[in-house]
Amino acid sequence: MNKRIGTFIIIALIVLIAWMGFDYLHYRSVNAVSDAAFIKSDRLALLAFKVDGKVVRMLKEPNAPVKQGDVLARIDPKDFLLAKERLEHEKRALQKSIEALKIQHGRIQTTLALDAQIARKETQSLQSKMSALVAHIAAAKARAQTVHRDALRYKKLLDQSLIAPADYEKVSAQDKAAQDEIRALKQELAALRQIGQKSQKALAVKEANRKKAEELAKKIQSQSERLTALSKSLEEVDNQIAYTTLKAPFDGIIAKKFIDAPRVVRAGTPVYALTDPQALYCEVLLSEKKMEGVHPGCKALIKPDALKGKKIAGTVESIAPTSAATFSLVPRDIASGEFTKLDQRFAVRIRLESVKGLRAGMGATVAIKREE
Repeated sequence: MNKRIGTFIIIALIVLIAWMGFDYLHYRSVNAVSDAAFIKSDRLALLAFKVDGKVVRMLKEPNAPVKQGDVLARIDPKDFLLAKERLEHEKRALQKSIEALKIQHGRIQTTLALDAQIARKETQSLQSKMSALVAHIAAAKARAQTVHRDALRYKKLLDQSLIAPADYEKVSAQDKAAQDEIRALKQELAALRQIGQKSQKALAVKEANRKKAEELAKKIQSQSERLTALSKSLEEVDNQIAYTTLKAPFDGIIAKKFIDAPRVVRAGTPVYALTDPQALYCEVLLSEKKMEGVHPGCKALIKPDALKGKKIAGTVESIAPTSAATFSLVPRDIASGEFTKLDQRFAVRIRLESVKGLRAGMGATVAIKREE
């Protein structure tokens, strides 16, 4: 009897072991199973200030929940505020200088415009008068020559007692009057020429004013460019002042606090690590030998190592186009001809249907159901 019972137990154990073996092999033939799986976060950020300075306040502690826009830490903004005040003072002074230069430039431009208009009219009038005088003098000279010849002829006739003295005196008076007219016209022409010379001097003054206006315009342009540069510097200082306040870029939990206040830090030095516990996914490094039948859309089952007995459903989102070793910092050297074939692994990203109880960095076992 005991012998039969022992035989039965042995047979039952053999059947159980065979069943377990079959189930194990069948499970792995239907599913791609890997222990090289980890819970990761899409939102895990190292937060740092963008400016150098002395951190005077650290407002959050590790594991504290934060909302997007919450202030986490502050740098003393005193130096930046002083720089802003100095730039604003310089900007105001420059604006006043530009306004004064523009007023001065406007006055000179107005004067130049009026002077140019007057000068054109005066020049035209002067040229017209001078031309008329030159013509008048030429006509007077022609008349004076005729009268002078008559005077010479009458003088000969008088010397010969052929005419009365009164006739000669009349012609002689006409000759003198003609010469006086020419002298008067020449004096008037000389006076007009003097006026022309004065106009030339006035033109020289106008040219000097024109050059001064050009210099003022260049100075205004130069100072305007300086004003633009100052405005940009002010914008930069405003940004730097804003950068003295460190804010949360998204909702999450403080994963780590790297420093305590007060402390002087350089730009880019990590201050906090922030993670979003809702933005978790699973990444599994799947052997190339297990890749058959695995593609985006396949269902997966994740068993976190830290949560015994818990299973989380998921879906394959993507498969890396290259193996994990492709971008290795130390590539394998096969120049010597020696080669050992190694199993390559590909990163498979799995979307989780639930993240309850999960934390970034947890290990897990993943089974991906193969599909045709």
